[in-house]
Amino acid sequence: MAIISFDPRLNVQVEQKQNNHGVVVDEIQGLIKFYKDGYVERPPIIPSVPCTMALEVGMIARDVVINKMTNSWGRIYVSSNRAAKMPLIVYFHGGGFCVGSAAWRCYHEFLSSLASRAGCVILTVNYRLAPENRLPAAYEDGVHALMWVKNQALSGSNEQNWWISRCNFSNLFIAGDSAGANIAYNVTLRVASDSINIKPLLLKGTILIQPFFGGEARTASEKHSAQPASSALTLSASDTYWRLSLPLGANRDHPWCNPLAKGSASKLHEQNLQATMVCISELDILKDRNLEFCSALAGAGKRVETKIYKGVGHAFQILHNYQLAQIRIHEMLSHLQAFINQ
Repeated sequence: MAIISFDPRLNVQVEQKQNNHGVVVDEIQGLIKFYKDGYVERPPIIPSVPCTMALEVGMIARDVVINKMTNSWGRIYVSSNRAAKMPLIVYFHGGGFCVGSAAWRCYHEFLSSLASRAGCVILTVNYRLAPENRLPAAYEDGVHALMWVKNQALSGSNEQNWWISRCNFSNLFIAGDSAGANIAYNVTLRVASDSINIKPLLLKGTILIQPFFGGEARTASEKHSAQPASSALTLSASDTYWRLSLPLGANRDHPWCNPLAKGSASKLHEQNLQATMVCISELDILKDRNLEFCSALAGAGKRVETKIYKGVGHAFQILHNYQLAQIRIHEMLSHLQAFINQ
């Protein structure tokens, strides 16, 4: 999930805690504090839930260890009601690279619904967070997750057979929302460049929900899109996330932040990208940047499907923080289902 607004009702006790870590170097109120001594404080604003928490009817979810060295893990969702083998989605949560978890209740509910509706297996990845682990750590964890899936597919592990046996590994999608969409795109670039061999997995497409990109020059929606109190992403929060997650010394025109900066757009022609679906929220500060990205993909001759959700903002599909959220979530799930099963 990209980024969440601060609700003081959820944070009264946290604000009262004492600490001995000195000066706060950077902060997004209610979400994250980064202290001069390197300590990072993340208030528990959204509850984490076990994989056994109530799911859609017929859904099974379990947690798996992906990489013991980096403590990365995943949660897998499988429908027990379908006999045929299903597409596989490797999914990355949002949170500005700095907060969020695959165990957050909002993701548990959204991905359970998506797996049930679209008839697919979903592996959502719990990757390392910044600023303790700045980029490219999250990208590396994304690649490790793909390689873990590859190894499971090749080994036919009995331990993992409960989901392996349900997967069509030649029908793989890489997906994510907000910062997770940024991760999905950068992992896709590594697959497209043939720098990693994921066979027998075959990538069919990439799904980017409100992808978290930035740049030094402001877009119109970044400058003029007035955000309500319930907004999941403000411009100041966006800037802070980039300061905490980019390599030290990098600015927002680094290609990991701005994929169209410094001639990067011209390199899109060289990328062997499969179909890309981009979901954009009308009230999101990222709207114009997301539209520019779609135009660049199309201009490079890539197949791109652009979906715009009116009357809602960033991360509406997990935060339900807009009046039209439920209607637009239904639309999004229908669009995702059609893209995955075309």
